[in-house]
Amino acid sequence: MKALRPALLATALLAIAAPECRALEPLDTFSARIGGYVTDFDTKMRADGETDEGTRIDLNRDLGIGQDNVIAIVGASWRPWEKHEFGLSYYQDDGDGTRRIDRDIEFDGVVYPVSSTLSASLDLDAYEASYTYWAMDRDSWVLGPRVGLVWYRVALGLELELDANGQPVGSGSVSSSVSADLPAPSIGGSWRWVPGNSDWRLSADVGYFTTNIDNIDADITTGRFGVEWFPWENWGASLDYTMRRIEADAQRNSFDGNFRFIDSGLRLGVVYRF
Repeated sequence: MKALRPALLATALLAIAAPECRALEPLDTFSARIGGYVTDFDTKMRADGETDEGTRIDLNRDLGIGQDNVIAIVGASWRPWEKHEFGLSYYQDDGDGTRRIDRDIEFDGVVYPVSSTLSASLDLDAYEASYTYWAMDRDSWVLGPRVGLVWYRVALGLELELDANGQPVGSGSVSSSVSADLPAPSIGGSWRWVPGNSDWRLSADVGYFTTNIDNIDADITTGRFGVEWFPWENWGASLDYTMRRIEADAQRNSFDGNFRFIDSGLRLGVVYRF
């Protein structure tokens, strides 16, 4: 929870020191935000060997990697021209777990027998970029097409700690690891609305894409709904719910297999805007 505490403290201070409400515009020229992301990852992966298809594994159920976490996230948006807006954001997560498996698991050509004990580690970096053209611009709301790209960099490693008889195995003697860069583009739309003459703003983004890029065949669905509150002219708080779903088959040197990833959760942050 440490990553979320600064955002919670800043939001509380904003509430205490808030002046009178002022009218807010649907769009900013520039905004930057930092906050906490209460994540809920649902990840399933299959890593094939050179000749055999691997086992589809659930990172939480099969490997004990907890996927509920609070991590830091940073982002910014810039509207250099009236109808054109660009956005960037980044977050990083990692996890590890140890689990006695209840079936044979084949991962990247290595077979881990039933009743053996595995340790696993996961590292994930997410870079997001977007472009929105605000085609419809009214006094209290705007609407337009949006193109987005989230680039996930994922690394998963497994190591056998105890064999099926519960006997220790030499460190690193039986292990495997894979890494993959997974691009997740989307095409959709964005909407912003300031209800009445208020200091609240609602927003939503949706997108979908099916693609075959660099030997990665993927289906991507994205969605986000958020609310912002600006008790001060330049400073405020944001809360949104985000969901991305990726189903990808990859045939690359670093990763050959299947990846199913649902990235969802709540984001609470502090926003600076002008």
